[in-house]
Amino acid sequence: MRVRFLIPAVITALLVALGAFPVSAAPQGTLTLTEGDDFTFAYATSDPHPTNWIGLYRSSGGGPVDEEYVAPSLVWEYAPEAEGTVRLSADSLEPGSHTAFFLARDGYEWLAEPVEVRLSADGPVSFPVSAATLHNARQGQPYEAHLGGLASGGGSGTEFEKVSGDAWIQVSADGILSGTPRASAAREIPAGVSRPDRSSATVTVEATGEDGSTARLDVTVPVRRHNQTLVDELGVMSLNTWHGGTQVNGYHEKQVRFLLESGADVVGLQETQGRHAARLADALGWYHWQGSGSLGVISRYPIAQEYGEVNASGGVRIELDGEESQVNLWNVHLGYTPYGPYDFCFDGMDEERVLEREAESGRTPQITDTLAAMSDQVDAADEVPVLLLGDFNAPSHLDWTEELREKNCGYADVPWPTSVLPTEAGFTDSYRVAHPDPVSAPGHTWSPLYPLHEGSTGREEPQDRIDFVYHAGGLTVLESHDLVVGDPAPVPRHADNEWTTDHAAVLTFYSLTS
Repeated sequence: MRVRFLIPAVITALLVALGAFPVSAAPQGTLTLTEGDDFTFAYATSDPHPTNWIGLYRSSGGGPVDEEYVAPSLVWEYAPEAEGTVRLSADSLEPGSHTAFFLARDGYEWLAEPVEVRLSADGPVSFPVSAATLHNARQGQPYEAHLGGLASGGGSGTEFEKVSGDAWIQVSADGILSGTPRASAAREIPAGVSRPDRSSATVTVEATGEDGSTARLDVTVPVRRHNQTLVDELGVMSLNTWHGGTQVNGYHEKQVRFLLESGADVVGLQETQGRHAARLADALGWYHWQGSGSLGVISRYPIAQEYGEVNASGGVRIELDGEESQVNLWNVHLGYTPYGPYDFCFDGMDEERVLEREAESGRTPQITDTLAAMSDQVDAADEVPVLLLGDFNAPSHLDWTEELREKNCGYADVPWPTSVLPTEAGFTDSYRVAHPDPVSAPGHTWSPLYPLHEGSTGREEPQDRIDFVYHAGGLTVLESHDLVVGDPAPVPRHADNEWTTDHAAVLTFYSLTS
């Protein structure tokens, strides 16, 4: 049960001034939040219609800010009268800032100025972890990181302050950490540290909730010297979120905790439902690209360019160190049915028919179109490395070997197009660089929640590696892992798992070539 403590604020005038909302004729209706502990809005319009509606969106993205569809609303109800009230259920919502829109006739034309509201969690203020490492800083350059989204509970008026730590770091009341590491501030290197060229700053931050409760977070900021590359190692993850994580109780805090503890810098997300990349980035204080459907990318470092979506994929360019160091990243979520391992293991189809059905599933044309969209970037990968990751919904030819024929239902040497085509285009499977032997390191990502076909019942589910992190260009694999937190219970007993998805994640750490 969440406390529905809400702060209304009419925000359109400011956002229009900033260029965030369209500069069209101001809508003539009104939308206001009523007093009380729920999402009840009073509305009025001179143009009533049975299909006028009020929808709620995360303030960090997804709403119709240009009076056009971006992503589905979180909750909505029709508002058909000339004036009246509408209550939106907050039961399925996570804490944070949301924006309500009063919209016309099942469309996205505004009938009133949007209203921002904030939903706070039950209980005292808390952080999902006791310690967190932020993005890298460099001596002599201004630094900023946003911590406010990490705190939950305590009411809506949570404030932050610095308790202790390096002198150059300041912490504002709204949770912004800032300052400039001094070039002269040489730090003592403890005995046994293998990288004396690296140092870090630390600060303890205390959050105080409106209810008087407090929580502390120990923060580490890696600091590079003034003449060093800002990012020389990069953690890249692919994570299918499984309907955004919503199949598991408390998914938001569990996801944020996992991402903070994983060490990932850049994450390609699938099944975001057009909104969950924005939600996670907002909590983490990261940058994000949110696609209109399944795909999203979150990053500790700025997203400099969005390439848009191309047939089940989407791409961005990420600045790791301004124009000096960048990577191109493409995230895919390929078609899921028909599924090749089922064709082999359940239906005994021959290889020719299974490969035909790979095309019928959409996967073969999807990966073909994606690689075509990336081709110029791959050709220039020695200058700007390229990453290709995601949920491919098909195994790899590197895993269906003669040694694994028995495990793979009597089949071997299957040329799965979704792995063969990226390889032919110049990509390398990072997990198989780190773990060349598929027998000793299968790396299965499907599925920790489906050991059997129905989860807890049914025939044995084929286990396969169907989520990947590929690379081309100046990246060297340091290590790669398939990740699951805890020992998740299978479907249908999954609701209280610490792990919030039915896939394993894949996380590869790279060294960047200077």
